Amino acid sequence: MSMALDLAQAAAQAGEVPVGAVIVDESTGKVVGRGQNGPITAHDPTAHAEIVALRDAAATLQNYRLTDLTLYVTLEPCAMCAGAISHARIGRVVWGADDPKGGAVVHGGRFFDQPTCHWRPAAEGGVLAEPAADALRAFFRARRGTRTATMR
Repeated sequence: MSMALDLAQAAAQAGEVPVGAVIVDESTGKVVGRGQNGPITAHDPTAHAEIVALRDAAATLQNYRLTDLTLYVTLEPCAMCAGAISHARIGRVVWGADDPKGGAVVHGGRFFDQPTCHWRPAAEGGVLAEPAADALRAFFRARRGTRTATMR
């Protein structure tokens, strides 16, 4: 998760919402995919950290099925990312901060609990939640401060 937090910090420095993701093969301890939020920079609404990490892992492994891998992400995945995680057959997803507004694992639509979800990874939240939440709060606090100063 600490690597995902580093990627989240890099996203923030690029002006993106600070979310980072890492995909690990727990049997070897090897990182096979990395991603950070990039919708603004990439002009791509699907460039969430999880999607970027899934694409990176699939390219690394030359396989669209990422079974038995663990995805670490700093924020609870949204519905789009939960769908992609399910389609990739990720074995386990671990996140830091909960997302009561946009999350879809334990909040919102609870994607993996739906009868139409064809693959359900093991899911665990709250890992290094405070540093992940602190990064998000600091990012949005700074954005609100900039916007307020600009409006004056």
